[in-house]
Amino acid sequence: MANSTVTTSIPTAIPSANVDVTRKDRSNVPVSITSHPDNPIPEEPSAVPHLTLLHPDSMNSLGSQSSLPSFTTGSEVSSDSEAPSTPATEVLPDDIADRVDKLDIQGSNGPSQPKLATHRRRASTVLISQNSEDVQKILGNVGAGTRRVEKLCCGGGCCKLQPLKRPVSVENPVITPKNDTFDSLQLYLGTLSHGSDLTNIAELPEKTVSFSPVPTEVVGNQLGPSDHPPSFVQPHPPYEVYRAPLHHSRELTKSGAEKRTFHFDIDITDYPTEGGDVDFVVGGAIGICPKNDDEVVEDIFNCLGVPKTVRDKKVMLRTTKGRWPTVWGDDQPRELVTTRRELLSWCTDFQSYPPTKPLLRLLAEYASDRDEKKILMYLCSAQGQGSFCDLRTSQYITVSQLLHAFPSSQPPLDHLLSVLNPLMPRFYSLSQDPLLSQTVNDGKRRRLIEIAVTVHDCPDWRGGKRTGVGSGFLQRIAQKVIDAENSGVDVGSLDLHIPMFRGLMANPLAREFVLDGPMLLIGAGVGVAPFRGFVQRRLKSANCANKVWVLQGIRDSLLDELYSGEWGVHEETVKKVVQSRRGEGRYVQEEVRNQADLVWYVINALDGRVFVCGSSKGMGEGVEAALVDVAMAKGNLNREEAQQFWEGKKSAGQYIAETW
Repeated sequence: MANSTVTTSIPTAIPSANVDVTRKDRSNVPVSITSHPDNPIPEEPSAVPHLTLLHPDSMNSLGSQSSLPSFTTGSEVSSDSEAPSTPATEVLPDDIADRVDKLDIQGSNGPSQPKLATHRRRASTVLISQNSEDVQKILGNVGAGTRRVEKLCCGGGCCKLQPLKRPVSVENPVITPKNDTFDSLQLYLGTLSHGSDLTNIAELPEKTVSFSPVPTEVVGNQLGPSDHPPSFVQPHPPYEVYRAPLHHSRELTKSGAEKRTFHFDIDITDYPTEGGDVDFVVGGAIGICPKNDDEVVEDIFNCLGVPKTVRDKKVMLRTTKGRWPTVWGDDQPRELVTTRRELLSWCTDFQSYPPTKPLLRLLAEYASDRDEKKILMYLCSAQGQGSFCDLRTSQYITVSQLLHAFPSSQPPLDHLLSVLNPLMPRFYSLSQDPLLSQTVNDGKRRRLIEIAVTVHDCPDWRGGKRTGVGSGFLQRIAQKVIDAENSGVDVGSLDLHIPMFRGLMANPLAREFVLDGPMLLIGAGVGVAPFRGFVQRRLKSANCANKVWVLQGIRDSLLDELYSGEWGVHEETVKKVVQSRRGEGRYVQEEVRNQADLVWYVINALDGRVFVCGSSKGMGEGVEAALVDVAMAKGNLNREEAQQFWEGKKSAGQYIAETW
């Protein structure tokens, strides 16, 4: 089987999506005899290579680990940042956010205060005076602008901002904590002193979790294995999370790649029957319940002063309401036998969500240092609303970071668990046709599913890097396999497992996949993974084999191309690889424009479908803009008509985008 791919040379200029292209100004999209603007009914492009079936002997040489190689996309369908966006937050467009960031933060009793040190932000906070000319420029007029400012803020209650009154004399100033972690928060405290009056302070959050000794009648109950979530973690009741054996894992990217991607072969031979005809399908996704890094859990214990003697001791957990710690169970009180380590490892998210006022108020309540207490109360007040919004909209703030920044605060663990978010499952798309991935081991036939996971990392408050919860968890497992193989140790002796469940088998990719009709698959990075399963399934039908095309965007084919030579086809006949090497502006959306004839043929053909998978920021937006350009040029449409054309194709199930 040929392992080479075709790397296309793409023009570097990308026209802005905001520029209105008229009917006659579409020079960025090629014009050809098959789909001229004056002849929008397309013919199949004769120059486009087709997918060709391999000889059966070639198919048998695909590798020993599984009959066909694999893919999957990160959901964490996780991120590329794995951290979820601020709940109930609407992010400002970049151009408006930049202008809002330049506005002065003004109080009613004094001149503009200096801005905080620059943060990378999840969303922009609007703190402005009603007389600002900048407000009128952005929002049109002050009267109508008041409502819109409220909608565009971070969601933390910026409208509650009240100025911090400047005291007559600052004889009792607040002394900030002397540690690097507090400095990393980059908080602006203005003239805050112990004499400052604070109003509208957030109430102390309700305590809904408590611990008590285990009753004698259940003290002998056995807990589950340490590498698997407790049985009460049920993402899809009444079914439990399946402890799937890991058949094999390997790294797909090469040394030097900007992001590392790992492949996993997961054994589902004994996956329990859940009723009905539901099965693993092409384009579907599995859910994985990740575990927090042991070092993070140990650090939380240490910061809270939890004795080592009780961390792994059985305890009776009681909750007064809510779904936690069952993930998606009913909202009701619970009594469960568990350990504190289980709850921190499998049930609580310490890093994916921005800080909340209930969390900061809890830290303030239990801070023994008066300066730390005052700062935390300030962040929970109307006067500290601006600083709170900056803290909330800054990326990468973790619970561990806050505990190190305010070391005198040691809230009880049960009260802390009452205000933190549950650790949610992460979803990953299947990267192969699940009906094909079978292997024979010691005479036994096993059924495997395959996923690919890109590790998401970001700056850490200690000055290094930290990974996302889900991708970091899977990376640690993959690294154990790689280290064992490098040391000559039998991987099977490691007894590694993946806590998974059959998740989204009716997501857009799985729901709209069909066995006939032309199909154009557009993906970037790990977003191309599920399309490998599409191609493998279409190979089973000779009538449809010549109707699939793939546009794959990568950073560097020498380092980042996933599953090269492992698609089960002569890849140069079906796949175009678009590279974006450092310093060169080449992107998959440019190839979409270059392949305008093909795009227009597929989307207008009977049962034709265009699929897009990848990061919504950048790639997803860029591809959508390119598709609009194609419709304008090939369909003789203006921009509004072209956008409506693709919206119609979405409604008809012919244009399917799954982005994150």
